[in-house]
Amino acid sequence: MKRSVFFVSDRTGITAEMLGESLLTQFPGVEFKRTNIPFVTNEPTARNAVARITDAANEDDLPPLVFSTLTDTAIQKILANSSQFVFDLFGTFIEPLEDALRLESSRTAGRMHGIGDSGAYERRLQALNFTLNHDDGLHLRSLNDAEIILVGVSRCGKTPTCLYLAMNYSLKTANYPLTDDDFEEKTLPKVLEPVREKLYGLTIVPEQLSRIRHERRPHGHYATLAQCRSEVAKAETLFKSENIQFLDTTTISIEEIAATVGRDMGLR
Repeated sequence: MKRSVFFVSDRTGITAEMLGESLLTQFPGVEFKRTNIPFVTNEPTARNAVARITDAANEDDLPPLVFSTLTDTAIQKILANSSQFVFDLFGTFIEPLEDALRLESSRTAGRMHGIGDSGAYERRLQALNFTLNHDDGLHLRSLNDAEIILVGVSRCGKTPTCLYLAMNYSLKTANYPLTDDDFEEKTLPKVLEPVREKLYGLTIVPEQLSRIRHERRPHGHYATLAQCRSEVAKAETLFKSENIQFLDTTTISIEEIAATVGRDMGLR
């Protein structure tokens, strides 16, 4: 089955997409054609969104699924006529919340992704800059300033997880790639010994690692299954012998890896 899906918002559409995608994951047998329509802030942009949704309905001969986080009631009413399946993710909860709090909401667009707390925003920027400057074993002398250091073989998910932790949790994160030179010592690399309590290991099944490496470097020893098996086995042996917590990233998302790492390390 194929179905068109629209995420409509008066700002970036990130919230509508995240909530909508969470619901769509429960229907793995459907192939969804996704369209994000951000910055629907007035009647002309709302009419344009309705036209795009109507075109998709005519093309598919099925009403699209529409996830909305619009805050303006007038614009909400325009969008409501675009499909028989419009899921108002904002309106569904705001009125019950108003009743619970006995207050009227501001119904202001973009408050979630605005810069409401300049201090928090600055911390996130600092975390992101630190993480970018400490990717893949860079600037090892300042590793002590990291709040968490991910360790693992090349291409097991360290960099995207670090960036996610910085962007979403404002954590200064570094990562260190384990190589054959490190495995020869059969102990924790000396540069990591002073920051041992900040280490968290990532691993992956060798077959998946080989596929990922082939996409980057299709030729050479680096991506062979034998090399991947050897590196993964040595990395996991090192984690166990050094009592370092580690996680298999093979079948889980970056978001779940980050949340698991944060939980296991007791980070807020």
